[in-house]
Amino acid sequence: MTNPLLKSHELPPFSTIKPEHVESAVDQLIVENKQAIDALVKQGSAVSWESVNTSLENISDRLNKAWSPVSHMNSVVNSPELREAYNNCLPKLAEYGTWIGQHQGLFKTYQALADSEEFKTLDVAQQKVITNALRDFRLSGIALEGEAKQRYGELKKQLSEKTSKFSDNVLDATHHWEKHITDKSELAGLPESALEVAQAAAQAKELTGYLLTLEFPSYLPVMTYCENRQLRQEMYTAFCTKASGQGPNAGKWDNSSLIDDILTLRHELAQLLGFNNYAELSLATKMAESPEEVMGFLNQLAEKTYPVAKQEFAELTEFAKQLDGIEQLEAWDVAYYAEKLKHSRYDISQEQLRPYFPAEKVVSGMFKVVHQLFGIEIVEVEGVDSWHKDVKFFNVTRDNNVVGKFFLDLYSRSKKRSGAWMDECQVRRKIGDKVQTPIAYLVCNFTPPVGDKPALLTHDEVTTLFHEFGHGLHHMLTQVDYMDVSGINGVPWDAVELPSQFLENWCWEKEALMLISGHYQTGEVLPDEMLDKLLTAKNFQSGMMMVRQLEFALFDFKLHLEHQPGMDVQKVLNEVRQQVAVVPAPEFNRFQNSFSHIFAGGYAAGYYSYKWAEVLSADAFSKFEEHGIFDQITGQQFLTTILEKGGSEDAMKLFVDFRGHKPSIEPLLKHSGITQ
Repeated sequence: MTNPLLKSHELPPFSTIKPEHVESAVDQLIVENKQAIDALVKQGSAVSWESVNTSLENISDRLNKAWSPVSHMNSVVNSPELREAYNNCLPKLAEYGTWIGQHQGLFKTYQALADSEEFKTLDVAQQKVITNALRDFRLSGIALEGEAKQRYGELKKQLSEKTSKFSDNVLDATHHWEKHITDKSELAGLPESALEVAQAAAQAKELTGYLLTLEFPSYLPVMTYCENRQLRQEMYTAFCTKASGQGPNAGKWDNSSLIDDILTLRHELAQLLGFNNYAELSLATKMAESPEEVMGFLNQLAEKTYPVAKQEFAELTEFAKQLDGIEQLEAWDVAYYAEKLKHSRYDISQEQLRPYFPAEKVVSGMFKVVHQLFGIEIVEVEGVDSWHKDVKFFNVTRDNNVVGKFFLDLYSRSKKRSGAWMDECQVRRKIGDKVQTPIAYLVCNFTPPVGDKPALLTHDEVTTLFHEFGHGLHHMLTQVDYMDVSGINGVPWDAVELPSQFLENWCWEKEALMLISGHYQTGEVLPDEMLDKLLTAKNFQSGMMMVRQLEFALFDFKLHLEHQPGMDVQKVLNEVRQQVAVVPAPEFNRFQNSFSHIFAGGYAAGYYSYKWAEVLSADAFSKFEEHGIFDQITGQQFLTTILEKGGSEDAMKLFVDFRGHKPSIEPLLKHSGITQ
């Protein structure tokens, strides 16, 4: 049997990849890679950029191209068989990563290259590859010996297994809760689009009536529009107790002990490498220079924002009291009354906007926006093998040359991880006199088309799409030829959100909205009257939204900065809420048990990155406000100083190259309406 994962390919052969191919391919590639690396380091005095980096890129790229579609399919077409194969490979890949990071011969080879005369003749990006590699060797425990070295490998393997288990538990807990409703009156207030989704979900399981789930396209409309307070409370309880010892599935898929284990293992890992805590280890590869700088940054934002958020919550409480006699506003009431208050104040809602944002119009309009900004064309390609019939494929061209390609998977479905993300399918690199084209996966979870009606997006979802496409452009428009600093590779985690959050700004500009909106029945662009209301309402409760993000960021950073044996995670969260939260969380809330960003994703001691990058993006966008939002000179400057450079230079230097000064928090506070 030929294994498709071992065949050379540009685009993954999705339709032929089966779970039984996964482990054998990974096993074989790891063995071959280890042999190739051992042979590479025996070349003695013949160390050169070509012999070291190009050889290692070939080795890495082959494994990446086999693992990337597997990891991706595990997220978008999950099955028990695929999950088992995927999970079986994680410890093997962790062990392989550790083996490379602690390979003395490879470290000495890089060190010899850094000390060579050739190093001085290399370009900035090539030098960055080498200095990053030496830094990463140190962070991989290259200096460890004996038991300490062995313990490092054990810690990495256990962390890989436990974070994957955390993610699995969240997925299972999400998919194992549902509520079947036959009486439509129980769903009073729910917009037609949400009722159609609930009806389609019921029909898919051969049920009458409506089926509610904890997936966002089902959960959010209930919390925002449903008049049935008891149902809102029931769904909120299920949602915020996922994978915990509380709520309707208490004790099933419980992540509580995994949280403790993950934090303890990370702390031990950091100390093994000579850091005081995991927060310090996390910052070793980031733009922020110290834990003090991060805490100062978060506390400064909290100080400016908390009074505004408190005032907003007081207004909301008073509004609910006057409208429905609600004395005590609970967590499951906030979105519902916020939507009512927003509607009464601005006469606008996400549901009113939805008909103006059919998915296909938004996508084609977004392509026009980036064409005007960066001079690129995006063309759909038919007949490309993918993992689902809804997936589309596109080429990105500049000056008639294909510079990037991407898969677009927009809609929510079962067996697909929730949320939205961009991931790498293939990285740009130079191979001889040819360039390997970067390819991206762009994934969202929007409400799919129902019946004859096309998929219609809320404005929030439009913003999400632009966000992920910003990541995609960073990956695809790079001009760097070396894999380790090409696209998003080598970009500090707290700077990587800059292009994504930056692109969101165009969702609020009239000139761009003319391109991305068009009523699905009439084609009419968003009317001025609705646009004015949308813009007026833009910063509605922005203080409350800001402190919610600061709650997540402070909780994450304190957990990793102040870790002690037997640390009470709930106590840390309660203390952070005491400082910044304005919405009282019920005692049973176990938000942390499904906080995959920090316990199963890459955001451990790094969730602050969202706010950090928002500061960068608000400041960067203010340059367009000064020169015009479609000013091509400014667009080209952003393209050449940020998007094309990837991780090839220091992130702060690149920002200053574009903006002319270091970032300031003032544009963010101004854009958020927190300061005038």
